Amino acid sequence: MIPKENPEEFYSRFQDQLKDSQEWPGPFMFKFIIRGDDQKVKKLREIFEGTDAKFKLKKSSKNTFVSVSFLATMENPISVIDVYKKASTIEGIITL
Repeated sequence: MIPKENPEEFYSRFQDQLKDSQEWPGPFMFKFIIRGDDQKVKKLREIFEGTDAKFKLKKSSKNTFVSVSFLATMENPISVIDVYKKASTIEGIITL
């Protein structure tokens, strides 16, 4: 989910899609792929500290990549976007 267009336009459209997709507050599933680096996974987990997020981790067969999922109750679409923006600061992260 790396915006190739103007980030403001991308996040505005994404916010509208989130508003229309479900009721808020409500559960939201975040999915990320990280090159197998425990420090990067730790940084990602820190974004969700203090929330009710359920964490799931799955390593690739060669331990090159790690798939990380979080199911968390989010207050509104803006809170979802904030998480994605924070996660985007982690080098090499792929958001799904």
